Amino acid sequence: MSTMNTRQAITYLFVPGNRPERFAKALASGADRVILDLEDAVAEADKAQARESISSWVATLASKDMDRLLVRINDVTSPCHFDDLLCLQRSCIKHSMLSKCESPEQVAQVLAHMPPGSRVLPLIETVRGVLAAPAIAQASNVSRLAFGSLDYLLDMDLPGPGFALDSAALTIAMASRAANLPPPVAGVTPELDAGQVQSDLAHARALGYVAKMCIHPMQVAVVREAFEPDAQTLAWAQRVLGQWQQSNGAGVIQVDGQMVDKPVLLRAERILALAGQSQSL
Repeated sequence: MSTMNTRQAITYLFVPGNRPERFAKALASGADRVILDLEDAVAEADKAQARESISSWVATLASKDMDRLLVRINDVTSPCHFDDLLCLQRSCIKHSMLSKCESPEQVAQVLAHMPPGSRVLPLIETVRGVLAAPAIAQASNVSRLAFGSLDYLLDMDLPGPGFALDSAALTIAMASRAANLPPPVAGVTPELDAGQVQSDLAHARALGYVAKMCIHPMQVAVVREAFEPDAQTLAWAQRVLGQWQQSNGAGVIQVDGQMVDKPVLLRAERILALAGQSQSL
């Protein structure tokens, strides 16, 4: 059973690729990852300029900032897809998000245009993508999966959230776990209302998601705060880990009058990891 890496990203902030004046602001927003978007946020007529803006800007960045960037490229059926691949190739960007990914072969095609050691984050947005999620998750150099819930609603012609959407979300989460990937990234909340963001995040968390795509810096703060353990929970997790370490590997210990075994220890580790206080044992 794996534990969450303390450096695992929780917030993914989109910024349109044709708005270079927002790029640095997005990096400074506190988001774990910034997604420079070449797909939905950019009109067809502006995509060429967006590629140029991205290429020019990333050439000025330090490696630590480059590691926080992804570029969302258009799907393989789009006439813009190949030009997006050339943009990745010219810019030496090492992290990309593939829109409407539907097969591991599509992942491999993207990686073929990227530097060695690059990673792809497949965005699952269609029925075909959901059905192929187990194979996509097993593909080489996949960082994790993400669920494009709004596009999935369109693909299935669903009137709104419900069992069908949850079923697809859960399939992606299970595929991620079976492939030993980090838990997937939940889709965006179109509303900027903090309460709606919190509600959507709580629902996604119940389906196995521990990260979320954001469309505004305000959402980044809301998501980050929602994942912060409260003081009581954090203190409990610290006691569990501390007493477990003192036990020299005992199979079961008692903390606060309750039995603690390995699964409970792993839960405590994950709580501390979210707070940036623990490395996995």
